[in-house]
Amino acid sequence: MRLTIRIDFDETRHIGHGKIRLIESVAQTGSISGAARAMNMSYRRAWLLVDEVNRMFQTPVIETQLGGKGGGHARLTASGEKLVALYRTMETRAQKDWAKEIAEFEALLAPQT
Repeated sequence: MRLTIRIDFDETRHIGHGKIRLIESVAQTGSISGAARAMNMSYRRAWLLVDEVNRMFQTPVIETQLGGKGGGHARLTASGEKLVALYRTMETRAQKDWAKEIAEFEALLAPQT
């Protein structure tokens, strides 16, 4: 069992584990298409999510360069790196602070069949 966090900024803007994983995957692969493949997601879905996250913040989280000779690439900006670090810090702190309650939830679970 693990705890994940979703942050709702307002009724339409939010970020959570999935978007953070996508951002991290873009950083690791250097491209949106590589991140999409790594997450078993369509390129279109990944691109739309990246665009959504970029529009959510004052500065872009991911910068892209269109394909050409050698293809395009994507990379995290300083804002993107900070966003991921903040989210992972919050997630780690919450997991630690709520360890007792998480253990109690686990004790209530029925065995998997």
